[in-house]
Amino acid sequence: MDTLGNWKRTHYCGDLTAREIDSEVILMGWALRRRDHGGLIFVDLRDREGIAQIVFDPEVNAAVHAVAESIRSEFVLAIRGKVIPRPEGTVNPNMKTGEVEIQVIECKLLNRSKPLPFMLDEFSEINENIRLKYRYLDLRRPQLQYNLILRSKVTQVTRQYLTENGFLELETPFLTKSTPEGARDFLVPSRINQGQFYALPQSPQIFKQILMISGFDKYFQVVRCFRDEDLRADRQPEFTQIDCEMSFIDREDIITMMEGLIARIFREAKGIDISLPVERLTYADAIRRFGVDNPDMRFGMELCDLTELVKTSGLKVFADVAAKGGVIKGINAKGCAGFSRKEFTAQKVWPT
Repeated sequence: MDTLGNWKRTHYCGDLTAREIDSEVILMGWALRRRDHGGLIFVDLRDREGIAQIVFDPEVNAAVHAVAESIRSEFVLAIRGKVIPRPEGTVNPNMKTGEVEIQVIECKLLNRSKPLPFMLDEFSEINENIRLKYRYLDLRRPQLQYNLILRSKVTQVTRQYLTENGFLELETPFLTKSTPEGARDFLVPSRINQGQFYALPQSPQIFKQILMISGFDKYFQVVRCFRDEDLRADRQPEFTQIDCEMSFIDREDIITMMEGLIARIFREAKGIDISLPVERLTYADAIRRFGVDNPDMRFGMELCDLTELVKTSGLKVFADVAAKGGVIKGINAKGCAGFSRKEFTAQKVWPT
């Protein structure tokens, strides 16, 4: 194995564009794929920002080309090379780095890898037990890296927006007393006070109320919460929430502030512009039109009042409801046969 020595990375793999042509760069990352074209050897070098295609040419450096013959998936490399344009007809418009490749001058093999239990560049379903056993490999996959990078962006945007609007980021304790809330508490035994326990907070409710009383009129934290309850699709024993509190305000102030936060997050983290103000529904209107208080407005499948249409249909199940003053509704599923899940599922690709 080689060592880095005095090498310092100059660029992330996914940051190289045509602007860097003819410049010398040092890249470090993992070998995603290797392709031997009977002379030239191409390696897709990956880091958190994306992929760069590096080329080993025996006419440039025969010794380095020999090293490239031993490279396999997930070997860790450091390379020094020159950025050159890709040959005509080989440009990949789907990649940020698709116009260039790096002609390798020197290569350091920092670490080898055993054969992988699953491929990292495929989107096939992998058994969850295998994924968790090799979590360090699972977190190299594009889907997981995309999610973690997006989460980091959302957190940073949230802090910036709330700070700009006069909020203070204040921490509240994790070790506290048990309070009656929606789930059971996680308990932590106290070493100093034998037989006594701390409770991990289900939310920072009590402490943020103390902060408001103390005069900190705008407070927030990106905080961990702990609830000992059965797993659900949208809940796990520990989770993170953006917790805010404001004094001397009304409902309009809260809605306006949160609308602005959501719009800022979508614009800066996803590049999506949201028109403000966001459409508002009363609880009664939401139940009347959609049957739930958190409708998904993308589908437009509103409930239709069918009472007059079916009360004389001769079907007792409808007639009895109508006779008692009830309402009979059905979902207008117009166009649902042409609905594609892909329209609403973002493709998870290496971040570019």
